[in-house]
Amino acid sequence: MGRVMVMLFIAFVFVCGVSQVRSDGSDHHYKEGDVVPLYANKVGPFHNPSETYRYFDLPFCSPDHVKEKKEALGEVLNGDRLVSAPYKLEFLRDKDSDLVCKKTLTKEQVSNFRAAVNKDYYFQMYYDDLPIWGFIGKVDKEGKDPSDYKYYLYKHIHFDIFYNKDRVIEINVRTDPNALVDLTEDKEVDVEFLYTVKWKETNTPFEKRMDKYSQSSSLPHHLEIHWFSIINSCVTVLLLTGFLATILMRVLKNDFVKYAHDEEDAEDQEETGWKYIHGDVFRYPKYKSLFAAALGSGTQLFTLTIFIFILALVGVFYPYNRGALFTALVVIYALTSGIAGYTATSFYCQLEGANWVRNLLLTGCLFCGPLFLTFCFLNTVAIAYTATAALPFGTIVVIVLIWTLVTSPLLVLGGIAGKNSKAEFQAPCRTTKYPREIPPLPWYRGAIPQMAMAGFLPFSAIYIELYYIFASVWGHRIYTIYSILFIVFIILLIVTAFITVALTYFQLAAEDHEWWWRSFLCGGSTGLFIYAYCLYYYYARSDMSGFMQTSFFFGYMACICYGFFLMLGAVGFRAALLFVRHIYRSIKCE
Repeated sequence: MGRVMVMLFIAFVFVCGVSQVRSDGSDHHYKEGDVVPLYANKVGPFHNPSETYRYFDLPFCSPDHVKEKKEALGEVLNGDRLVSAPYKLEFLRDKDSDLVCKKTLTKEQVSNFRAAVNKDYYFQMYYDDLPIWGFIGKVDKEGKDPSDYKYYLYKHIHFDIFYNKDRVIEINVRTDPNALVDLTEDKEVDVEFLYTVKWKETNTPFEKRMDKYSQSSSLPHHLEIHWFSIINSCVTVLLLTGFLATILMRVLKNDFVKYAHDEEDAEDQEETGWKYIHGDVFRYPKYKSLFAAALGSGTQLFTLTIFIFILALVGVFYPYNRGALFTALVVIYALTSGIAGYTATSFYCQLEGANWVRNLLLTGCLFCGPLFLTFCFLNTVAIAYTATAALPFGTIVVIVLIWTLVTSPLLVLGGIAGKNSKAEFQAPCRTTKYPREIPPLPWYRGAIPQMAMAGFLPFSAIYIELYYIFASVWGHRIYTIYSILFIVFIILLIVTAFITVALTYFQLAAEDHEWWWRSFLCGGSTGLFIYAYCLYYYYARSDMSGFMQTSFFFGYMACICYGFFLMLGAVGFRAALLFVRHIYRSIKCE
């Protein structure tokens, strides 16, 4: 375990150190006239954040030698493809309407630009590691009929740069609304691309230059909504836990008194209730290899989530350092695979499973398999669209090497350690030779109605916060209030555990002893509710469109919701197992 912690610490340093978008080894100190690195990143439709293309896929002025910046793994996964921009922004040098280039746009290039303007294309650049963006043109919709629309390209960009001594602090981009090129007709157009640079002094220290990007999510009205979300969730949790604790304590107390009274009377009477299935309640579940693999994968994803929260709370994932999140996910997932191997194999051996190697293979493929298949399909779509979301061959090789050289060996080592742990399953009651028949139950006691009940309450505790997360991941909103998100996550875990325990009790009270899979499915059912929320968000709250964006949204959200299903399923089962062991220890079992 000590080695794992050391490796995770190294991963933290790696994540903190390499995943930021950096200018070429610059220390961010400049003298007058020094060239400050300016990189053009990507262009794409504003409402389709996954559908981005290389900057020079559109026929902008390109420099004589287009230099591609070397990028970290997280930047490539994020779809960043930085190349040298055609603008020269030397430190403290003002420029007024300087010419970038003169260009005659062909009919095809005019058509390309017009299609881009029609889809609200924006561009993104990085100047001394500061992100800047703007729209490439505008649509004049004075005519009601789309055939009367006018399409214009912005040809003059204004850069307003703020500095403090020898450092760049802030940069803003404006487009000149009067310098327009008409793209409405399919004909050749002569264009002069211009740019203006104005330098202004500011007192803002260098250390606080990224603060302006995180302020939008910390505005008072946003914070009010977040705190309303927290209070709403807390009230839900308090009412639920109070209600369940009261009911369960009272019912269990009555049960214990009743069963103790029955034993004293020792009369031959018909057996009812949860006590009388004590000989079956610890009977091992069907498909125990799959069950152990799901538990192992869920435990690994839970550990991964905790480490991601630790990194977020110490300030690694600041705005526009999104590459850091992808790097952290890949590295920490690889390093925590030993936890999945250990948990799955040790539990499988406790359930007296014989083929632990097959169980280990199943554990390794249970989450990675669907994720890999989804990635293959979506990467093929991105390649067909020539989008920056398509991973280069080299990056795919790096990920495969990480999986082969780190994830798989750690999974196997964890599995061997789990097999050799020799832990026995702690069952307070002996299991009978033949299973007791489960009495006929009403329809609402079935697995699907119970899952619907179990998933609704945890989902209701997080749905307000979900909108902000979706707007950040699948939009351009910035999310930085990780402390509130962590509180919501803790609430989610508590509600999931309590609702699973309650439903397990009612299931046992109805003399249904097949609670193992039910508790896992009920715990994980929140993942299905989150996926249902995806449908609502896509159609009601976003303007996403097109096959690529739709497939990326539903494909990757399916993987994320599946991960939530495994993680919360593991939490629900662990809570139910603790509860079942506790109540059966409290009574005398033959």
